[in-house]
Amino acid sequence: MSEYRHPYRDMQFVINELLDLDQFCQRNAVEEVNSELANAILEEAGKLGETVLAPLNRNGDEQGATLTEQGVQQTEGFAEAYQQYVESGWGSLTARAEFGGQQLPNLLGTAVNEVWQSANMAFGLCPMLGQGAIESLTHHGTDELQLQFLPKLVSGEWTGTMNLTEPGAGSDLAAIKTRAVREGDHYRITGQKIFITWGDHQMTDNIVHLVLARLPDAPAGVKGISLFVVPKFLLDSDGNPAERNDLKAVSLEHKLGIHGSPTCVMSFGDEGGAVGYLVGQENKGLAYMFTMMNHARQAVGLQGVAISERAYQHAVDYAKERLQGTQADGTQVPIIRHPDVRRMLMQMRASTEAMRAVAYLAAMEIDRANHCSDAEQRQQHQGRVELLTPIVKGWLTEMAQEVTSLGVQVHGGMGFIEETGAAQYFRDARILPIYEGTTGIQAMDLVGRKNLFNGGKLIDSLLGEMEQTLAELDASNENTEVITAALRNALRDGNEAQEWLLDAASRDEDAAGSVAVSFMMLFGYLSGGWMMARSALQAQAMLDTGSGDPEFLKAKLVTARFYCEQLLPRTAGLLCAIRSGSSATMALADDQF
Repeated sequence: MSEYRHPYRDMQFVINELLDLDQFCQRNAVEEVNSELANAILEEAGKLGETVLAPLNRNGDEQGATLTEQGVQQTEGFAEAYQQYVESGWGSLTARAEFGGQQLPNLLGTAVNEVWQSANMAFGLCPMLGQGAIESLTHHGTDELQLQFLPKLVSGEWTGTMNLTEPGAGSDLAAIKTRAVREGDHYRITGQKIFITWGDHQMTDNIVHLVLARLPDAPAGVKGISLFVVPKFLLDSDGNPAERNDLKAVSLEHKLGIHGSPTCVMSFGDEGGAVGYLVGQENKGLAYMFTMMNHARQAVGLQGVAISERAYQHAVDYAKERLQGTQADGTQVPIIRHPDVRRMLMQMRASTEAMRAVAYLAAMEIDRANHCSDAEQRQQHQGRVELLTPIVKGWLTEMAQEVTSLGVQVHGGMGFIEETGAAQYFRDARILPIYEGTTGIQAMDLVGRKNLFNGGKLIDSLLGEMEQTLAELDASNENTEVITAALRNALRDGNEAQEWLLDAASRDEDAAGSVAVSFMMLFGYLSGGWMMARSALQAQAMLDTGSGDPEFLKAKLVTARFYCEQLLPRTAGLLCAIRSGSSATMALADDQF
């Protein structure tokens, strides 16, 4: 079994060189934050990931969580690891100072979260959901709710969950049946929720559930959904957990992967109704929950990067050790010397580095929006966040399927055998394009709310920035000629796809839905190519000035070129799929499938 190695050099390059954290902090008066601090934070996160979390990953896969009479029992070793996480202050990294947070840039929090997800994705899901609960309560909770719950959530002493899905209401939240009835200063919640990640455990003395429910007099559909805080334990007058609330995990799902993360069926109100507290206004819950969901969507996209990185490292280690084939003198060689194995490893590496750059860019756009004093520029950055979120969630998680599958392939027959560990990453990755909104939902969000509804302005702005990068490439030296040509072709594909969609959607109601995933994947590959092209420009500039690690920078140029030669041309095939549109997708009658 290979060990996890923190990819700090590529993280540092993206944060400090590609996205220029120092310049951002200076321009926005983000005091005491700079690249030196970022490097120190990444180094410490790497230590916890490598030495504490990663060794528990296999154990979580083999043992998993269990349901006992006392509730869900987490995998052995997870509770102790979580306490180290809390004691080191990792949960408070990006939260507001007024609630005990360190208020560091989201970009740094994202890089640190990648470490947790790579080292042990099943474990990393627990603090990830807590961060989402913090976001929702910070933006929408009353002062009283914030004072009661945010300090403990921020410190990590309590964890949080998101309760949306029900047996008869998956992505269609309008169909939820969980009820909330007013009772004085609180509500009584009754109903059942499924697929609740880390819905119960024994690692903390309270769990804060955010639950969607419907009031008896609520309007029909999504306009009648409210959001409630439903703690596992009710608080006493001093704010400490006391009486057990009327909720419990009644079963655990048996899953393909992430076995160390308990996925619970939660029952609320079996004995009269769980006590819940309204977040914001009645019947506005879906909008409030979307704050948490959008945070989760970028976080799940980051999981795609993280699991790809882990699968890549695992495959490289195996390829260096596995001897097969001989040289002319009869000496056996490791399979990393085989050209096709090197092709697969390069594809895994290039994909992961492109994915990381896109994920970190989206994270920094949140920082830019949060710190921008000009209202118009802030709106532009927020628009970019909204545009990139479905790409990060959709494209990165779909790419993770390919990267982790290649990891199995590098191992050959041994990749299909559980003892090598390659299969776990493949299995763990499979949930990523599903939860927090499937790939199809992300794609429809991109083509609809983020594109057609604003007349294409957000994508046109993104394409304009890519054109600027192309101009910089045209003016650069000959080392980037191949990258320049590939980006130019892909940009043409992107522009043509956008023109086709805007025209076809105005004439055919099925057009957007038929091409949505192809459209999203095209812009995913294009965004990855754009970031790799920018990486190549920066790497070459640093080589020209003699700054940075020359070996790393040369490798970055090779990886960027590989991506642009081998992966970026996929935009052409996706453009062909888009042009076929609904004519092919809708051609068969339902009973012909």
